[in-house]
Amino acid sequence: MGLLERVGTLVKANLNDLIDKAENPSKMIKQVILDMENQLLQVKTQVAISIADQHMLEKKEKEHDEKAAEWLRKAELAVDRGQDDLARAALERQKTSERTVDSFRQQVADQRAQVTTLKAALGKLEQKLAEAQAKSDTLLVQHRRARALGKASDAQIGIGDRSSIRTFDRMKEKVSREEAVSQAKAELVGGNLEDRFTQLERDDEVDRLLADLKAKRGVTA
Repeated sequence: MGLLERVGTLVKANLNDLIDKAENPSKMIKQVILDMENQLLQVKTQVAISIADQHMLEKKEKEHDEKAAEWLRKAELAVDRGQDDLARAALERQKTSERTVDSFRQQVADQRAQVTTLKAALGKLEQKLAEAQAKSDTLLVQHRRARALGKASDAQIGIGDRSSIRTFDRMKEKVSREEAVSQAKAELVGGNLEDRFTQLERDDEVDRLLADLKAKRGVTA
């Protein structure tokens, strides 16, 4: 993969998606930033080289343009002196220099286009790197919060599982049944005791009524 392709891949990378898919988001975002910094250094180096090459080509273009002008001057001098053969040879050299100038002019145009492309890639990568550095902490916090919410949801779903509900209902029913049995036993014990006291009270009442009746009848015990 070429330099510009690698840069394009980094620039197009969706940091949120990368973090969501990463097993270790913190390590992943640090690696992405490191990759961007490395690519940024390479692009800066390539931009500097391309600008230097552009200046070299422009210099060569200028040199051959000056040579073409010089050969034309020499051809004019030969004509003035009546030396047509010498003038013809100078004109041939002039044409060769002009063709060379055209070639360098095209190379300069291509080189300028390359420099423009590299500078644009550099700018986008710098912007993406700044974004990644600025958002790294925020993205990691958002990711941890999303995972925490996900775990909470999973736990809630687990609690709402039918098998769990059935188990809980069985335990609740068992506790309720045990409470009912205990209450019934207590009522039975309490009921027997109350009956005995009631019976004692009734016996006392009967004894009192019998004594009153004997007194009225003049019967002594």
